[in-house]
Amino acid sequence: MLLWKIFIAFFIPGILGYGGGPASIPLIENEVVRHYHWMPVTHFSNLLALGNALPGPIATKMAGYIGLEQAGIVGSFIALFATVAPSLFLLIVLLNLLYKYRNSPKVKRLTLLIRPIIVVMLGVMAYNFFAASKQASGWMPMILIGAASFVLMQRLRVHPAFVIAGALLIGAFFME
Repeated sequence: MLLWKIFIAFFIPGILGYGGGPASIPLIENEVVRHYHWMPVTHFSNLLALGNALPGPIATKMAGYIGLEQAGIVGSFIALFATVAPSLFLLIVLLNLLYKYRNSPKVKRLTLLIRPIIVVMLGVMAYNFFAASKQASGWMPMILIGAASFVLMQRLRVHPAFVIAGALLIGAFFME
């Protein structure tokens, strides 16, 4: 019965928490603290602070920890699955639907119309990154890091993970 409660406690926020982890945190808190009384609000807030300090999606980190705390490894697995199950199910259904009608002229036209929108969205995201970088550190460090990254990855074939780590170190040591 406890595993079923864990599943429900994280499945409901997974369905209703449109907008990702931050949108589902109040729903998780309602289930974990108020409905099932698995932990006090102070413990939940500490868990939230720790989860925000670690990389990755917040809802899955919290689900994994709370599930582990309540029912061990199996509880952790159930909570993680319940958190991602709504998105996973919807993705499978939509992909099957798209695959079923892949030869339809309407679907082909839809995919052709989506590509420019994605390009524009990526362009806006890149512009916002450049604007934030310029505001945070100025043009010169941004241009130097960009040029060095280009040379390292394109000319010297350095793996992007090392370039990103180097840029993070430069930012941590030399920029405010």
